[in-house]
Amino acid sequence: MKYDIIVIGSGPGGYVAAVRAAQYGFSVAVVEKAEIGGICLNWGCIPTKALLKSAETFQAFKHLASYGISFDGDSIADPERTKDLKADVAKIVERERGVADRMRKGVEFLFKKNNISVISGKATITGEHTVEVEGNTLEGKYIIIATGAHPKALPFAPFDGEKIISYKQALVPKSLPKSLAVIGSGAIGSELADFYLAMGCEVHLIEFLDRIVPLEDDDVSAQLSRSFRKEGMKVMVSTKVCGIDIDQESSDPENVTVTVESKKGEEKIKVERVLCAVGVAPNTDDLGLENVGITTDRGKIIVNNFYHTGVADIYAIGDVIPTPALAHMASAEAIACVEHIAEDEGKTDAEGRPVKFHPVNYDHIPGATYTTPQIASCGMTERKAKELGLNYKVGKFMFTASGKATAAGKTDGFVKLISDADTDKLLGVHLIGADVTEIIGGMVLALDLGATATQVKNTVFPHPTMSEAIRDAAEAL
Repeated sequence: MKYDIIVIGSGPGGYVAAVRAAQYGFSVAVVEKAEIGGICLNWGCIPTKALLKSAETFQAFKHLASYGISFDGDSIADPERTKDLKADVAKIVERERGVADRMRKGVEFLFKKNNISVISGKATITGEHTVEVEGNTLEGKYIIIATGAHPKALPFAPFDGEKIISYKQALVPKSLPKSLAVIGSGAIGSELADFYLAMGCEVHLIEFLDRIVPLEDDDVSAQLSRSFRKEGMKVMVSTKVCGIDIDQESSDPENVTVTVESKKGEEKIKVERVLCAVGVAPNTDDLGLENVGITTDRGKIIVNNFYHTGVADIYAIGDVIPTPALAHMASAEAIACVEHIAEDEGKTDAEGRPVKFHPVNYDHIPGATYTTPQIASCGMTERKAKELGLNYKVGKFMFTASGKATAAGKTDGFVKLISDADTDKLLGVHLIGADVTEIIGGMVLALDLGATATQVKNTVFPHPTMSEAIRDAAEAL
């Protein structure tokens, strides 16, 4: 079986690379050992959002009275009525799995529409242009590795799927635990901690660093911590997990003891389950990289600016290379990688124009975390600006002063803009509030185009919207 391009992996890096390559006229095969769509579509980005929507709806019903809604004049906000509100975990999971299934079928349709061959099974690179799958050899002029990543476990507490779980088990709970310890407060940990808290679980969020969502601006981290604590979550920062012990003899469901150490000293936390969300590791083992001499560093494949591995015509994109492990990052790298190959091959686009390679701008990769409130950011944090010794300014606008946020009853959060004090150029945009993940895209474009605070201030935003707070923050600058 011979192809122009063989893509190993069908996640947001792999399937985007395959479809774009097919659109440029390449014959393409995708090798996938699990579900089409990869982790993001089946066990990450998409199903997590489905769970969070169920949690948001559950919480909305608990607060109907504040919006003037009742049942026959009997307020659901009354404790006697609120306690009757039940979450059907099986139905919630069924809906979430249905969402993932529909999205997966959408990708399968794209493969069929673009005449992309799908080869099921584990891929092993056996030569510079050959990949073996279940005893069959595929030949490709180009090979693109897009195998993604898997959840990391703590060395002293491997996943058992019952008491110590990864995000995969957290997405399909058979029941809701009475209590849950979440280790790691990145996007995955914080989103799932938020879900379980909203569904009525006692949640401990444990972070080794000095703030939760540590990749975000410090002010954003502080706001999310306040919002979580206000809802009853136990947030612990600068806290090290020293051990996890399961009492197999105990009849108490809360038979897991998490030993932590913080500035307060050692503490033992008893919970029913532990979700480990300390990060992901690249899927580069057993790929046959050593067969062709591909270089790795701590499991990540080393590539150049065109995603070339330095070996023959083999490329790598997404979570297997040393760039941010984000779905949209993998998709952007996929397009750039295929553009480079297409340019070398003299391909044209749908309009008949020669394909040109466009590099990914790694300075302006947006982040989105779907907690309550949501977080969206792009560009430089204030901490980074200080470290670089820049002469900068900060403009802030709180959603407590926003008409739209007040009308919606969702006033937690703010817009924070950072600009260069000498040039007025925007350096960073940091949002925390209701639905802010939907409005960051325009600010990514603004950063890419080198917009100034004055230009943003002079832009007319619609009223009343959450987005107009961006203009108000620019006015503050």
